[in-house]
Amino acid sequence: MDAEASGTRLGPTGPAGLAARAGRKEWTAFVVLLLPLLLVSMDVSVLFFAIPSITRELDPSSTQQLWIFDIYAFALAGLLITMGSLGDRIGRRKLLLFGAAAFGVASVGAAYAQSAEMLIAARAVLGIGGATLMPSTMALIRTMFTDTKQRSRAVGVWSGAMAGGIALGSVMSGVMLEHFWWGSVFLINVPAMVLLLVLVPFLVPEFKDPRPGRFDLLSVPLSMGAVLPVIYGVKEMAAHGFGVPMLLCVLAGPAVGTVFVRRQRSGRSTMISRALFRERGFGAGITLNALAAFAMMGSAYFTTQYLQSVLGMSTMEAALWSMAPSVAVGIAAPAATAVAQRVRRSSVVAAGFVIAAAGFAVLDLTGTDSLWLLLAGAAVSSCGIVTVMALVADMALATAPAEKAGSAASLLETGQEFGGAMGMAVLGSIGTAVYRAGIPASAPGQARQTLGGARAAGGPGLVDLARAAFVHGMHFAAAGGAVLLLAGAVLTVVLLRDRRNAVGHEAAVAAAPAAQRS
Repeated sequence: MDAEASGTRLGPTGPAGLAARAGRKEWTAFVVLLLPLLLVSMDVSVLFFAIPSITRELDPSSTQQLWIFDIYAFALAGLLITMGSLGDRIGRRKLLLFGAAAFGVASVGAAYAQSAEMLIAARAVLGIGGATLMPSTMALIRTMFTDTKQRSRAVGVWSGAMAGGIALGSVMSGVMLEHFWWGSVFLINVPAMVLLLVLVPFLVPEFKDPRPGRFDLLSVPLSMGAVLPVIYGVKEMAAHGFGVPMLLCVLAGPAVGTVFVRRQRSGRSTMISRALFRERGFGAGITLNALAAFAMMGSAYFTTQYLQSVLGMSTMEAALWSMAPSVAVGIAAPAATAVAQRVRRSSVVAAGFVIAAAGFAVLDLTGTDSLWLLLAGAAVSSCGIVTVMALVADMALATAPAEKAGSAASLLETGQEFGGAMGMAVLGSIGTAVYRAGIPASAPGQARQTLGGARAAGGPGLVDLARAAFVHGMHFAAAGGAVLLLAGAVLTVVLLRDRRNAVGHEAAVAAAPAAQRS
């Protein structure tokens, strides 16, 4: 049964099967789809300013406070693969509307939570809603924009909006808390979700796999077991240092992941289609995207602490300054996709890694009073990273069959979650080890743990020593990140050496019989 007979739309086509260019309706729908993307990425950082007020109002324990922060990211990361596969089966627009409704209701629940337990539960539902929204929006872009140049442009804007949303979340939180109570940071979501629920049915067509097969329920816990232990263990080691229990937790993820992969390879009706990996560009895209996320989160780990702890800025002031590199990022992603339409894509991706490495090299030049140098390094590295992420995401989506776009998007985003967690853990651990080596053994224990602890425990002499030790640790981490990014450039050339220019390659894919790509 073909797509038209099943009532499923797989994207507009023009004469002789050529991809039709999207018009005003599709671009309007795309703008609407950016709303949930911005809000989901903002919710990662929206609590940065609100947590002191929440602590006063709800009196959470230290463990509950950690879960208020982390449960959102855990639910989001653990369910991305499941929701991407579900969207391919029931329809991406339908899943998007369900996620928007859940996100809106959970936002109200979080805003008016009367206890820490209620807030944790609401944040968990927000994570579930976020897991439906992110792959749905990217998959809809894949199927709404069948013209190569237009889709590349849309994915570039999508990538820039996602990166900017994280920075915007903390600033928006600070602005709201200047005038309203802590629950207002969640109520920001509600008008946008209502607008989404009203406009999406009129603007966004439905897309789903006409032959999805049976939904593999057993793969749901297996996919979560492969992802969550690793992210949890890595986050805990980044925060509290190496420990055997957390190491076992990290190792449990690959063990469960092995079972999950074997099931996907051998099962008749699986959560992840084997057709996705027939094109080498898809697996390469996931790998390179994860590497870029590693660098992005590793850089953010140091720059935010530098602004607050080294320069002594208030949280609000630091958040506003951290927005400065986002201006460059907003320009870099669309510009990179435009260049990639004229130049070999692998060359542009490799150049993105080299640019990001140059940004890390600039961070290696900072001292204890180098605001502009820090912002310049962050802007350059962010431009390089978002260049890589935009191009490899577009490449991976283009090589995936249109009916599997939800699964493809979810795998990309899951790899990104892995890469980000590893970046914070690995580069953060390098910086922490160097910092501790630079603090005398006679210093108070809390000063040896963090720069914030040194500020709380010591006089000006100890604080100056701790600031220098932190910057020294950042130098080592930045050097390690630069080496890794240069390795990413080499890896790009190796993995994508046979890839042609995006337009030529994807035209060949589009011309191939559908049966060969299913």
